[in-house]
Amino acid sequence: MRFLHTMIRVGDLERSLRFYTEVLGMKLLRQMDFPEGKFTLAFVGYGDESRDTVLELTYNYGVEKYELGNAFGHIAIGVENVYQSVEKIRAAGGKVVREAGPMMHGNTVIAFVEDPDGYKIELLDAASFG
Repeated sequence: MRFLHTMIRVGDLERSLRFYTEVLGMKLLRQMDFPEGKFTLAFVGYGDESRDTVLELTYNYGVEKYELGNAFGHIAIGVENVYQSVEKIRAAGGKVVREAGPMMHGNTVIAFVEDPDGYKIELLDAASFG
């Protein structure tokens, strides 16, 4: 078995694709439109789906906003340097919601950014996860 992807619903596919590709540096791997079902799927990630876990962005025609609820936590991305990554994301127009720094109860350096739909993305220093 292998972990394939995580799916999130987005209110504006083009806006989300810009964020994940231009701000976070992912690549659009594939996109499929299902007019009969009134939805589009876009898969983004840092590597090929055959070996890497990716993110599926689902756009349902005509739905501009979702209630995120309180069960979902965040998406985590490993980066070489959290401090530098935060500055690059900020310079690209990304929203930083927790500045880079050590966790409250530990030494792991983290930061949080938010995508255009309000999903939280944790940036973790590569040294902390191997």
